[in-house]
Amino acid sequence: MRPSSLACLSALFLFLHPARLLAAEPLHRIDPKTPAGLRALFRHDGTPLPFLSAHRGGAGVGWPENCIATFERTLQSGPAALEIDPRYTKDGFIVLHHDETLERTTTGAGRVRDHTLAELRKLHLKDRDGNVTPHRIPTLEEAIEWARGKTILVLDKKDVSATERAKFVAEHHAEAFVMLIVPKLDDAKAVHAMNPDIFMEVMVPNRERVAEFDSSGVPWSNLVAFVGHQPSEDLDLYRMIHERGACCMIGTSRNLDRKILRGEVKDIRSLVKDYRAFIERGADIVETDIPVELSGLLSGWVTVTEGKRGYFPGR
Repeated sequence: MRPSSLACLSALFLFLHPARLLAAEPLHRIDPKTPAGLRALFRHDGTPLPFLSAHRGGAGVGWPENCIATFERTLQSGPAALEIDPRYTKDGFIVLHHDETLERTTTGAGRVRDHTLAELRKLHLKDRDGNVTPHRIPTLEEAIEWARGKTILVLDKKDVSATERAKFVAEHHAEAFVMLIVPKLDDAKAVHAMNPDIFMEVMVPNRERVAEFDSSGVPWSNLVAFVGHQPSEDLDLYRMIHERGACCMIGTSRNLDRKILRGEVKDIRSLVKDYRAFIERGADIVETDIPVELSGLLSGWVTVTEGKRGYFPGR
């Protein structure tokens, strides 16, 4: 497509885009305010947390993943943490992009790391159906400044190490609302030693991993335990994590969400009992690819407890 044609398409898309209609909708905010507040928010108190974690920010038709406009749309539907994907550019900036290469989600080609920030800024993002949108690749710094006072960002690894992400969070004074996904125990120990105010999401799929964290020196108050994309049916695992004061997160992006995205199930309400089963098993928060669709269901199951109401301004 010629540049002039792309510009016209983008202008038309922007005019017709649903964001114009949603712009006046208020955001459902999560604001822990301090690192201690973030730890208190994720401290298990016997009740599931009243928000979702939006995988890649909650992409949809017309809404690209890892895109600030999409984040706004997600928060208009309900409170959510936003899981996002940081990657380095050729000139050392950190941008948000899931894949190593550009083709699936942008109008560009090749590896993200082989392009400068200026080159990446020229590209347009695609939605999950491959449609070109007017939106551009944001930097991690832009996402952090946008999120301040609005939500919690969850930084996956990609090609930015745990300690590099921890350093970036500290440099931007964002320990109160940015947490790191840290799969390896040694990395979790290194991050905590570097900055005990950094909160982490760590993989705890079994009882053996619980024992490893017990002896790691990393406090359970500094983490939420990700139990898995195929969540464990071991009820004692959830109980052990809860007894240590931590919350459990499970993923539905690789199971129930796919039934909706593939069109196998037309009405998400038919899956209410399946999503609720994860909560009843012991999950405190659900990471999902469809936060907009799922948030309406969640609001009917979970309420804000008195002790955590202050972290949800306007509710």
